[in-house]
Amino acid sequence: MTEAADIDIARQQATGGQMSIGDAALVKLFQGGDSAAMERLVLRYQNRIYNVIMKICADPDDAAELTQETFVKIIENIGKFEGRSSFYTWAFRIAVNLTLNYCRRNTRLAIRSLDAEEERHESQGRGVLKDFLSDEASPDAAAVAQNKELFEIAVRALMKLDDAQRVVVILRDIEGMSYARIAEVLNVELGTVRSRLSRARNKLREILETMSE
Repeated sequence: MTEAADIDIARQQATGGQMSIGDAALVKLFQGGDSAAMERLVLRYQNRIYNVIMKICADPDDAAELTQETFVKIIENIGKFEGRSSFYTWAFRIAVNLTLNYCRRNTRLAIRSLDAEEERHESQGRGVLKDFLSDEASPDAAAVAQNKELFEIAVRALMKLDDAQRVVVILRDIEGMSYARIAEVLNVELGTVRSRLSRARNKLREILETMSE
C-alpha cells in the first residue's frame, strides 16, 4: 500500500464519525499536511508528558518548557517517524531524553527540597508508600497520587534517587508503563529495566525509613 493510500485511509477514519482516532492515523494525517492532526496528538499527550517530566525535574516552569520542547522535537522529526514503535513510546522517549539531558546540565535539579510541614499522619503515609513499593500487588499508583500527603512524601523521596532510577520508577509506578514499553522508551534491555526498578524500589524504601526516623 502506498503512502498516499495510507493517508487517504487515515482521513476516512478521521471523517467517518469515529469517536477516537488512533495515533498512527493521526501521524499519517499530519505527515500528509493536516496540521489539525498534530493538535489532536498534542491534546492527547501533553498532560501525561508534562506530568512525567515534572516528576523527573520537580520544577513546574522547567517542566512546561521541556514539554513544549518535546513537541517541537516531535514536529521537527515526525517526517522520519516510521512507526517501528508506537507514537506514544516515541514521544515519551523524546521527553525523557530531553529531561535527563537537561537535569544533567543543571545540577541544581539533582535534589529539590519540598519543605512542607510534617503532618500528623505522615508516618502512616510513609507506611502505605513503602507497601506500594514492595511488590507488584501494590495499591493503585493513581490512588496514592491523589493523596496530597503521600504525593509530597513520594516526590521528596523520588528526588533523592539518581536520574536513571527515578525515571524507571516514574514510568512504571506512576505512568503505569509495561516493562517492555519502558525498555523501548529508555532503549535498554528488559532485564535492565527489571533490575533498575528493583534497585530503585529498595533505595526508596531505605530513604523512607530514614525520613521516618
